[in-house]
Amino acid sequence: MMSYGTMQTVKQLQLEPDRRKGGLFSLPIGAGNELKPHANLAWVISAHALLRIASGTSGILIGLYLASLSNDGAHFSAGLVGTLSAVSFGAELFASIPMGLASDAMPARLLMTGGAIVGAVAAFLFAISGSTSIFFLSRLLEGIGAAAIVPALLAYLTDATEGRPALRVRAMSYFELTLLAGLALGGIVAAQLFRVLHAGAFTAVAVGYLVCAAILFRNISTGSVRHLSNPLEDLKQVLRLPSIRHLAPVWLCVNSVVGLWLGPTLPFLLTERSTKAQYLAGIYASSPAKVGWLLLGYSIVFGLGVTTWSFILPHIRLRNAMRITLGAMLPVCAGFYLLNHSGGQSATVRWSIGGVIALLIMVESGFTPAALAWLAGTLPIQTGRGAAMGIYSVLLSVGAIIGSLLAGVLGERYAIDGLLYGTVFVAVLGLIFLHWIPNFNPEDTGVDL
Repeated sequence: MMSYGTMQTVKQLQLEPDRRKGGLFSLPIGAGNELKPHANLAWVISAHALLRIASGTSGILIGLYLASLSNDGAHFSAGLVGTLSAVSFGAELFASIPMGLASDAMPARLLMTGGAIVGAVAAFLFAISGSTSIFFLSRLLEGIGAAAIVPALLAYLTDATEGRPALRVRAMSYFELTLLAGLALGGIVAAQLFRVLHAGAFTAVAVGYLVCAAILFRNISTGSVRHLSNPLEDLKQVLRLPSIRHLAPVWLCVNSVVGLWLGPTLPFLLTERSTKAQYLAGIYASSPAKVGWLLLGYSIVFGLGVTTWSFILPHIRLRNAMRITLGAMLPVCAGFYLLNHSGGQSATVRWSIGGVIALLIMVESGFTPAALAWLAGTLPIQTGRGAAMGIYSVLLSVGAIIGSLLAGVLGERYAIDGLLYGTVFVAVLGLIFLHWIPNFNPEDTGVDL
């Protein structure tokens, strides 16, 4: 969620000409002469925030819309809703690397704008049809549209901040904030649109996608082609990069934590009536709508942490920042464990524990911007960056799937405590893998890694 103060800071994201003085990878002679400095990064990042809000709203609207049709006599089940969600994530998963390769061979302006238009078409299809096959086509298109935008956007931000490490970490921090926008506002916006417009809410979402496309088309430079050789050869080269191989297992661990807590298992455990002696299990059984406000509150706290880290990261080693933020997950779990077993404690004690947890969540929020900035600083100039960011998107999806499955198994057996056990295990594993990440020499990369 981007506050007014955040937007004011984002407006400072204007690129000056490249100042890189050499790096870990050299720029081939004659390559990339058409690459011009990018500007209007604030608009581009804001457009991605709008896209994430539209995507989150669409996902919630599907459940509300199909439930309404079912109440009116149509035969739709919860299994269909879950399958439609899986189709979208699956499409994004499998399309991410091909779209990343495409972003290395075609203008970012064309790819990102096209992805937003595909999202608009997907939302509009849901509004005009009651056919199950059209529902699946809609979700398939929405996943492909998202895959077309994310790798290209990350590669674009990497190019636009070349030689500007401080600007880069700030841009990656605000990219992380845009991901929170969908989580924070998707449910609330969906509920209000559906209450007023019913099926027409999907048309409103489609308009949001088109506004996103217009912003991207207006603010991305036309000469953003980074690479003219074989994209498949680039993919092979990127897969051989030490930075990708070392960071991949850590990414999987962190994204597994995302799947553990931001998947459907946590809302289920919070709203299902429970007989377990855990304070948080079933706490919202009588008022499920409060889960949406809980997610909004979490997003605000996490967003404040990311904003704070955007000013800290330029001044510390990114590898150390990753270690601090990943390590903060352990005391967060300890705090949640105390809160989950505070049934006999006073409200003052619970609020005190909650306050400490909120501060620790702000600490752990800096991992993704630090890791993205670290990865961007180790990639070859204008070679395979889209492919690398496509791999990032794949690891994001695979980790979330692993975390969701782990949450289902542990949540069924241990309820909320199970999610905490899983998080501790994955966080410790991530810290072990992080120890193997090489500490590149800042003089070699131009970035304090």
